[in-house]
Amino acid sequence: MESAESALIARARAWLAEDPDPDTRAELAKLLDAADVDEIGARFSGTLQFGTAGLRGELGAGPMRMNRSVVIRAAAGLAAYLNAQGHTGGLVVIGYDARYKSADFARDTAAVMTGAGLRAALLPGPLPTPVLAFAIRHLGAVAGVEVTASHNPPRDNGYKVYLGDGSQIVPPADGEIAAEIAAVASLDDVPRPADGWETLGDEVVAAYLARTDAVLTPGSPRAVDVVYTPMHGVGRTTLTAAFERAGFPAPTVVAEQADPDPDFPTVAFPNPEEPGAMDLAFATARAAGPDIVIANDPDADRCAVAVPDPAAESGWRMLRGDEVGALLATHLARKGARGTFTTTIVSSSLLSRIAAAADAPYEETLTGFKWLARVDGLAYAYEEALGYCVDPAGVRDKDGITAALLVAELAAVLKAEGRTLTDLLDEIALEHGLHATDQLSVRVDDLSLIGAAMRRLREQPPTELAGLTVDSADDLTQGTETLPPTDGLRYRLSGTGADGVRSARVVVRPSGTEPKLKCYLEVVVGVPSAEALESARTTADRVLAALKTDLATAAGI
Repeated sequence: MESAESALIARARAWLAEDPDPDTRAELAKLLDAADVDEIGARFSGTLQFGTAGLRGELGAGPMRMNRSVVIRAAAGLAAYLNAQGHTGGLVVIGYDARYKSADFARDTAAVMTGAGLRAALLPGPLPTPVLAFAIRHLGAVAGVEVTASHNPPRDNGYKVYLGDGSQIVPPADGEIAAEIAAVASLDDVPRPADGWETLGDEVVAAYLARTDAVLTPGSPRAVDVVYTPMHGVGRTTLTAAFERAGFPAPTVVAEQADPDPDFPTVAFPNPEEPGAMDLAFATARAAGPDIVIANDPDADRCAVAVPDPAAESGWRMLRGDEVGALLATHLARKGARGTFTTTIVSSSLLSRIAAAADAPYEETLTGFKWLARVDGLAYAYEEALGYCVDPAGVRDKDGITAALLVAELAAVLKAEGRTLTDLLDEIALEHGLHATDQLSVRVDDLSLIGAAMRRLREQPPTELAGLTVDSADDLTQGTETLPPTDGLRYRLSGTGADGVRSARVVVRPSGTEPKLKCYLEVVVGVPSAEALESARTTADRVLAALKTDLATAAGI
């Protein structure tokens, strides 16, 4: 009988024999020569799972890593699914970012699509993910692929799939594509011609830029000074072109982070939300003295905003995604946007109040724009993780370029009135109550710790957090009347009212893209007058801190 170790080595040698990439072939051959069974086992312990987030993982050899072999299988599975759906001969548009291997993965995808009888078109270079999402509907494609790991660490890459409506895949399509991927026995079975696909010209980018006009009001103020960082990603050229087209002053770009660099040398994580990621932007802002700071993540589908804050050590404060979400919603409502205002179950409940005040429909979905973008009659959608869809007719996904334009317009409008984004946030709190949010996010090396924390919360659910009574506890694996099942827990808490606390809410879920347990916290505090704002913020900070402590204890993390 063959030993487990022998079987493992045989699997690795079989993989090596058909690996088309000399880099990963050399990497795996070195591990085999060294008989590094532990490392080989880590790479061959299973396969990267294709789901509603597509694929995302560390670059390297083997089925548990992102590499050309894995991508070719994924592309073959997608092509088989599209053909089975009757899309033979249809167009698949492929975009990619500037990470290591992204261009290779994009070309492999184009070759597989062509070999399967579909038409393939590559975007003209590394471009923002929203350009790909726009191009799908603009060109009448049956599907789109974006090769990106978004804001993940430099060692990662990913593979995101859209269908012809311009939205990311959701069940059951993800499962059906995964089944087709699993059916690919050998790369030798996948036709990959050396040519036959199209590389699009700059006209597709020009069409996207022309569409960005839709988010701005003709003749609105444009006098606003912005410091901008693309965070070593692909956003700079597109964003600065959009600003120039709209008539905004050219942003001051953070020089050290201006150009695409797959090593992301100035940040620990290329994510504006991560500690230290905005330090260079704030240093540039202290020298330039802008009205606001704007950042995109590396594939420019997210948008971060910072405002002057004399109390902060850096002189600047990053706005939370929920704060930007409320600002944009208020701005759109005042511009007369019609349709459904939508956010996710982990984002602030403030949007429901803004929508109600504007007499607009409101809806909540599970996390992710794959759900948000599918809401009927969508006017605006956002998620707290810095994702905003402000022009669903153009891009039915989060778009950090058009969101930046709309933020700049709002800042310019307020500047013309002698006000700031901070002043508008105060106004919103006075009207609807202070909706303060925070997050407890725990990154783990051992994924079993996340499962253990979720089990503990299910088996020993808290009855009180931060001195507030847990009124209801929803296990979201059961689904609700409006939500499909997902791995998550939601607690609603009642406030005492004595200190102005009206209510609180906690949602706990494993991250879908990173090895993290995420806990989303919100507390709502009444604000009877402008003079009470500072006291309300102090109260909210205290309750949020207590929620973090008590929840960590309850979850054992």
